[in-house]
Amino acid sequence: MARPQSEVKRPDRAIRVQDLTYAYGAVPVLKNVSFVLEARSIGLLGPNGSGKTTLLRALLGHLEVAPGSVSVLGHDMAREARLARRGLGWMPERGGILPDMSGVAMVAYLGELGGMPATDALQRSHEVLNYVGLADERYRLADTYSQGMRQRLKLAQALVHDPDWLFLDEPTAGLDPRGRLALLDLVNNLARDCGFGVILSTHLLADVKTVCDEILVLRDGRLLDHARVDADAEKQTAVFVLEGFGDLDAFAAALTARTLVPVFEERTILVATDAVMGPRFILEAASESGFALRRLQRRTETLEDLFFKLVDESGDEAAGALSALTGGEGGER
Repeated sequence: MARPQSEVKRPDRAIRVQDLTYAYGAVPVLKNVSFVLEARSIGLLGPNGSGKTTLLRALLGHLEVAPGSVSVLGHDMAREARLARRGLGWMPERGGILPDMSGVAMVAYLGELGGMPATDALQRSHEVLNYVGLADERYRLADTYSQGMRQRLKLAQALVHDPDWLFLDEPTAGLDPRGRLALLDLVNNLARDCGFGVILSTHLLADVKTVCDEILVLRDGRLLDHARVDADAEKQTAVFVLEGFGDLDAFAAALTARTLVPVFEERTILVATDAVMGPRFILEAASESGFALRRLQRRTETLEDLFFKLVDESGDEAAGALSALTGGEGGER
């Protein structure tokens, strides 16, 4: 989709969050979250209730955040949220459909709310509806749309004012497999070919792997990991399942000394490492620590397994392993 030339150039497209903490009453939702994002496709991952939507609302300036600070497109969201929102497109998970308005009228109206002249907003509304595949349905009442059409319409209204960043909250929720893939293709095109920054908030790891260059992982309001997604990482990295007997602490220390991160799962140990050299490192660690290996087997599941370990109650141990699989540096940055 061709982007119109903006009269205002925004030299700073970064999002900066520092020590962000937020609570609803006495219930903490975000806890000392810090990161810096450049304009690329970002996957915001975490189970339901991890704080993903609250974080997006903070980035949009919908919340008064203190302590901590949020800067978007060079604007301090505590003082200049309205200015920053001119460069932000928001696709909410729930709601977002205006009753008794056609699709084209709704998108044009939201374009006007975003500061566009009425004529430009209407023209742009037709363009983005055509892009998302709703050209033939543009004059239908929006509240009669199917779920798939509603998601496309919400994407169109997020695009209409040509933002720098798109914030998408569970965009594939409620879609059938074909509709999900079609929407992800649109988002992928926006991020990789059209130059939009995208934050895709989801609990579906497969959606992130399809679209994103980086991941942020939240659990219980804490940022567990921030890593790059390397398209070749899973080809180079494998997960090995280990079983044996001996001094587990000494074996774990020997693995760690070789930059291998062991994840303990009942009677087995999972290690993410180089697919070729990994077995050699594991055998060296076992020999050094006197640990008797009776099973060393490569497991086909990789990123998904470690992601689920990362967001469960014992997931802290898997953060480094997830970063190894994504090809990034683990931890907050």
